[in-house]
Amino acid sequence: MDSILSVQHVTKSYTGHVALDDVSLEVPRGSVYGLLGPNGAGKTTLIRVINRITLADQGRVMLDGKEITVDDIFHIGYMPEERGLYKKMRVGEQAIFFARLKGLDRRDAEKRLRQWFERLDISDWWNRKVEDLSKGMAQKVQFISTVLHEPKLLIFDEPFSGFDPINANLLKVAMLLDTTTEELVLGYRPVQMEGPGLEDVREEYTERMTNLEKRISDLEKLVCTLEETIAT
Repeated sequence: MDSILSVQHVTKSYTGHVALDDVSLEVPRGSVYGLLGPNGAGKTTLIRVINRITLADQGRVMLDGKEITVDDIFHIGYMPEERGLYKKMRVGEQAIFFARLKGLDRRDAEKRLRQWFERLDISDWWNRKVEDLSKGMAQKVQFISTVLHEPKLLIFDEPFSGFDPINANLLKVAMLLDTTTEELVLGYRPVQMEGPGLEDVREEYTERMTNLEKRISDLEKLVCTLEETIAT
């Protein structure tokens, strides 16, 4: 299998608790891959290990065929469940700050950010303070900061939490069409682990896309849904 991400026998324990017990998985290149599980299942811990925020006790993580190193943070875009924005900073300056942390120079960062802000309809908020943003608006800023440096791998933890249906669909379209990244890892915490809720998540987000035709087909469905939502 041609994998962009490989997790091999990863174990992580905290005092009195095993968070990850010999976990292995492969994320195929050109796919959308889902992590499903209830609270405490270890989804976020695994994502943090992949991002080298937390180090595994055992096992290893491979990115694009090589064992992951600290420099690989420039090749990964990660949007955590707990959003991390500085409330007193102005939105545009904060987005530029995050972009420069990912290796972009200021001029290139601002050019890309202006395009993304216009695309997600938040240009008017460039000079406003982060504390003035709604939860959904703040998530748009966090999403832009995650994808701006065009990483090889995008990882989203509970990406649609707090979004209304229209903005959730807008973000889905951005994930599939507007980013240059071909691999997505999505982390979810379904309210119930059986029944239609889980099946919907599996069907919509975790189906592995093996070719461009399939990706375009899924995108067209999302656009149709968005148009129907606006029409009603």
